[in-house]
Amino acid sequence: MLFPSRNATADIELGALFQPKFDSDGLIPCITTDHITNEVLMFAYMNAESLAHTIRTKKATYWSRSRGKLWVKGEVSGHVQIVKELRLDCDQDVILLKVENTGGAACHNGYKSCFYRKLASDAKPGDAASLKLDFVAEPVFDPKSVYKK
Repeated sequence: MLFPSRNATADIELGALFQPKFDSDGLIPCITTDHITNEVLMFAYMNAESLAHTIRTKKATYWSRSRGKLWVKGEVSGHVQIVKELRLDCDQDVILLKVENTGGAACHNGYKSCFYRKLASDAKPGDAASLKLDFVAEPVFDPKSVYKK
């Protein structure tokens, strides 16, 4: 076991012991932000092994559900995320990483943040033509030159 067993709710919510809650698949959601601007860079999942690796190395490490393996952010692109702070929400079932985003991009599509689009202001549920996405950022790099398959 890499982390302590969870105790009483009061200990989890108000105590000083790190007791992360993993779901039935062994995962915990992780929101990653820029440590200076607080811009949300990405959302991913961690398992106990990736969380322990993150704490040990100070490099953001996630669990890739699509690949079924650990994913050290930046291992291919070079855009490593250096962890400056790790926080948990009140009931310790969501992690917040504040990182230095080296290379300037967190998204595999070449953007600083994975949240580079927003829903159009005139969108209406039930009206497919109105459900448009507006780009709110420019790419930082060309993914084709970084991810050669």
